Amino acid sequence: MPSFASRLIAWQRTHGRHDLPWQGQEAYRVWLSEIMLQQTQVATVIPYYQRFIASFPDVKTLAAASEDEVLAHWSGLGYYARGRNLHKAARIIVERFNGEFPRKFEDIVELPGVGRSTAAAVCALAYHERRAILDGNVKRVLARYCGIAGWAGEKKVEQLLWQQAEALLLPGDVAIYTQALMDIGATVCVRSRPRCAACPVQADCVAVQTDRTAELPTPRPKKAVPERSAVFLLLMHGNDILLEKRPGSGIWGGLWCPPQFDDEVAAREWFERNGMEARGGEKLETFTHTFSHFRLHITPLKIELARKPLRAAEPGSVWLEVEEALGAAIPTPVRSMLQELTRRMG
Repeated sequence: MPSFASRLIAWQRTHGRHDLPWQGQEAYRVWLSEIMLQQTQVATVIPYYQRFIASFPDVKTLAAASEDEVLAHWSGLGYYARGRNLHKAARIIVERFNGEFPRKFEDIVELPGVGRSTAAAVCALAYHERRAILDGNVKRVLARYCGIAGWAGEKKVEQLLWQQAEALLLPGDVAIYTQALMDIGATVCVRSRPRCAACPVQADCVAVQTDRTAELPTPRPKKAVPERSAVFLLLMHGNDILLEKRPGSGIWGGLWCPPQFDDEVAAREWFERNGMEARGGEKLETFTHTFSHFRLHITPLKIELARKPLRAAEPGSVWLEVEEALGAAIPTPVRSMLQELTRRMG
């Protein structure tokens, strides 16, 4: 029987994806796509990638941009540390490598936000270097094909998967093989209801032969998802709204948000402490935003101010027209609140 790799390569040439905008591109664009694709679906990434490349066509342009500009392009894509790390990495590449994307795996893996699999993917896809990858799709394919049980987040399970990823590599055609692994995981060996009949390696897939495709890979152990609440003050003066820049680390680090509080009492105390005077206000409908590790129940309080206070806050605050604020580096739930304000101002 032909090898696992050769069967995947043959399948990819006929059935794989060939029209992704970063395919066959140089290392910078492959790296950008790999960072965007971490924990995000291809269909979601493509328009972001295209807008990003239009504004930042190379490492030097990205490095020269401000963090606000970069995060504004990232706004809505989530996991904002990826955008911040991308910007930091671009500046490192300009400083250390004269703006040329590094060629060595050892240099790439040291960049902020880049792990072993991402660095290997850049080396394989852009430089045709023989490197094994192990992203989420590949973990699922190998867990089923090799019959590896256990949650991939456990170190010993991940080590087994890396061993198999290395063992299944063949010399030559590494870029096509790497793309084939990604494609088979994304389109055939999917999480639920995998299309095993269309899979080129199902004949010797352990999960198929032992009827365990529903069990493998072993899911993450379930934990109760914490519930949190927050109150956002939507401080308005005419069509202008007050936004504050969040600290560089943590949830929504470096993004612009309305002032946020744990509850209405804390919000009211802050409002009074800053000598603000309300001309009117209303409580908007509470909604829920789900993060990977908790759910946040957000209550927006819209307050029309009698006058615009001169507020200088750390790390920064700004008054923007709502339409202008929608183009700033803001997280998804803030965008939802601003869109609701726009609808109301209609």
